Amino acid sequence: MKIDLTNTTSSKINAALMDARRASGSTAAGMVLTLVIVTDEGSAYDALKAANDASREHPSRTLAVIKRAGRSPRARAETRLDAEILVGSDAGSGETVVLRMHGELASHAQSVVLPLLLPDAPVVVWWPDNAPLHPANDPLGAIAQRRITDAVTAESPVGQLAQRAASYTPGDTDLAWTRITGWRSMLAAALDQRPTKITGAVVEGESYNPSVELLGLWLTNRLRVPVERIVTGGPGITAVRLRTTDGDVVLDRPDGLMGTLSMPGAPDRMVALKRRDTAELIAEELRRLDPDDIYANAVRTPVDRLRERLAEAEPPASPEAVPAEAAAPARVTAKLPEAAAEEGAPAKKASAGKAAAKKAAPQKRSAS
Repeated sequence: MKIDLTNTTSSKINAALMDARRASGSTAAGMVLTLVIVTDEGSAYDALKAANDASREHPSRTLAVIKRAGRSPRARAETRLDAEILVGSDAGSGETVVLRMHGELASHAQSVVLPLLLPDAPVVVWWPDNAPLHPANDPLGAIAQRRITDAVTAESPVGQLAQRAASYTPGDTDLAWTRITGWRSMLAAALDQRPTKITGAVVEGESYNPSVELLGLWLTNRLRVPVERIVTGGPGITAVRLRTTDGDVVLDRPDGLMGTLSMPGAPDRMVALKRRDTAELIAEELRRLDPDDIYANAVRTPVDRLRERLAEAEPPASPEAVPAEAAAPARVTAKLPEAAAEEGAPAKKASAGKAAAKKAAPQKRSAS
């Protein structure tokens, strides 16, 4: 069922929701939370589709806030609220309300959202892109128990992690962190099966990927060992190597679908490590509404603690290694056949004599 309301108010939207619920034969709400999506027209479709898919696991009321401040002075002066209500199969397992705020109303979105929140239910705010610098200080973020951002959509994804660390408030999280849940689970399970001393770690992944950086920061924070960052072509994270006294524990995923777990003294195993879509990431974040302390510790670890080098770079030489000059001379001269060498000898001597004469000539002129 779809209901369009033009130039409406929050009270009329609530009344329309009650009428739609009665028309569908459901007298109780049966929803567990309110999900507020702050987005624009360009990203609204994908964000709503992901929220609707996640609502099958977490029935919720989804409020999509689309701000249209207006480009001209007349458009900015016009204050209007348009709403689109989706109930039933069009809204997953909950209710969806698309709120388009025009003019000055776009600066006071919280005044429209507050009357539409489910009573006595948690509130989660999600910014698919263009997240505020300080989500907890945002008027909409201030009313939420959880605030979800996505650093990968920022202009500088890795720089966005520093901003998230500076503005962190209990309840904040980022989808870049959610994307590495499978990697963290596999690595923790591997170390549980074979306890050993870890001396270092290597994280391989594509450049400008905040999930790669967060995985390295998590390993640095939890293992207290040096972590090296290697840039590859992706997709996403491609491999993690844990240096141990018994050998390397390697989790390799070159294609973004299946991973291979290699451990010393054990056969290689294939593990499911597929890259997940946004709906699965949002569904995972909605499973817990308490602060994520592990994410807080990881994102607050300085990124400059990771050593970075390109994948083509050679590993550092060991003490027993042959010196680089002897192993790979800077210049290699090809040997000529003996006959050619003898024929070329007079020419070399002649050219050497001419060079000596040229050098001597200026000295003679200066002497004279």
